Amino acid sequence: VQLQASGGGLVQAGDSLRLSCAASGRTLSIYAMGWFRQAPGKEREFVAYISWSVGNTFVSDSAKGRFTISRDNAKNTVYLQMNSLKPEDTAVYYCAVAANRVSYVRLRTNGGYDYWGQGTLVTVSS
Repeated sequence: VQLQASGGGLVQAGDSLRLSCAASGRTLSIYAMGWFRQAPGKEREFVAYISWSVGNTFVSDSAKGRFTISRDNAKNTVYLQMNSLKPEDTAVYYCAVAANRVSYVRLRTNGGYDYWGQGTLVTVSS
């Protein structure tokens, strides 16, 4: 599975952005897709996931109420709608695919995913 993320950019605090991640290749193997982010000097952290068939979602506490994850199965694309952005949301955002059925808890970790996109940079100025 190949992943192409897009939609990042430079915005001001309070603005919105929508990230997209298109999957290609063995898309029938997708069990779930997730978004992670890595800020400068920090470890990559979980943001949100969505199960591919049922559409169950989970959003991290830091993003809850501001970020929404959704998918378009026909386009093999996952979205991350980010509202009320804060400077602390500045990071490279990565999308990922879980190709194997794993627990929802594991989907909140890097280890739950098998394929990763190249990342898209989001910069939020104050």
